Amino acid sequence: MKLKTQKKWQNHAILDFFKKTDNETMTIQPKEFIVNKGNLPDARFVALQVPEPADLKDGQVLLQIDRFAFTSNNVTYAAFGKAMQYWNFFPTEEGWGNIPVWGFADVLASKADGVGVGERFYGYYPMATHLTVNATRVSDAGFTDGAEHRQAMHGLYNHYVRTTTDPGYTKESEDVQVLLRPLFITSFMIDDFLDDNQFFGAQSVLISSASSKTAYGLAFMLSLRKDKACKIIGLTSAANLEFVRNMGIYDQVISYDQVATLAAGQPVVYVDMAGNGQLRSQLHHHFGDNMKYSCAVGGTHWDELSGASDLPGARPTLFFAPAQIKKRMTDWGPGGVQTRLAHAWQAFMQPVMAAEKPWMQVTHGYGEADVRQVYETMLSGAARPDQGSVLSLCRVLD
Repeated sequence: MKLKTQKKWQNHAILDFFKKTDNETMTIQPKEFIVNKGNLPDARFVALQVPEPADLKDGQVLLQIDRFAFTSNNVTYAAFGKAMQYWNFFPTEEGWGNIPVWGFADVLASKADGVGVGERFYGYYPMATHLTVNATRVSDAGFTDGAEHRQAMHGLYNHYVRTTTDPGYTKESEDVQVLLRPLFITSFMIDDFLDDNQFFGAQSVLISSASSKTAYGLAFMLSLRKDKACKIIGLTSAANLEFVRNMGIYDQVISYDQVATLAAGQPVVYVDMAGNGQLRSQLHHHFGDNMKYSCAVGGTHWDELSGASDLPGARPTLFFAPAQIKKRMTDWGPGGVQTRLAHAWQAFMQPVMAAEKPWMQVTHGYGEADVRQVYETMLSGAARPDQGSVLSLCRVLD
């Protein structure tokens, strides 16, 4: 299934794309999906301004976003959009935001040396059909978006990887890559951060939203440690208990209404993937000074986020993976992070995509209705833990 473009770009803003199926031709116009920053359920599609090739400035590249993943991690991006500057990557209408996603895109037009039409890149994209970037630091590996509004954010999110030179890329693994690669990097770095700090003297690691992909990536990494310095305890909803227990990577799995049964006399670390303020407060008060470290990572329970002040035990601290990556790049030298991460990724893929009882099944969605449905399902917390959604606003995915 190939995508074709008109020779003439219409109205200096709208580019029609034609995708042929067996018996029909569908026209797709540039658009983006935006959400109300102050009321996340309020979301809509709006027209997107796309430049003509002749109007691109030197160094600019026009990309068509072929596919992207949407997971609970993206809900976190929205929940912490202001605090962590996620809204700054792809600015849109005042009061509204475009949630960043990880995906693949193809070059439609380029005025950047070293970036050719038809090339494919993996990276950070808006929920949209297109993105125009300023390609800087172009190399065999890819390029960096030098757009002024993105420079305050960490460079990790501004780099676009060229698929033809990415040693870990295969066409067949694109869906898994967009779903799990960015999440697993976070999982890997949390595991490393905890080990780097001797687990803060804790005997157990509590992980909320244990069925989420970042959570079970962390549990997988912790389970590989031969010394098993800490017991791995997963906290999840009653509906997900069976799924989480069947994964076999947590030492103990309990539902949220059972946290009071945990032994309060043991020192613990809490990795908060849920962002549920009530749960956080309950755990801090339950363990008191035995809460040795409280690590805020996600916001899957976005509607229950609350302040973290005046809690007993360690003060909750946001975890920022790029900071630990930067430290380890210094500690481990050139290629050290990538090499270790690659080995861990290969091991992680075995149970995730196992021939029998895989941890994740990929589902595809196309168009406005599917994108909206997945967004609303994820926001409501009703998404199935054993599914991963890959979406496109440009074409029906294979």
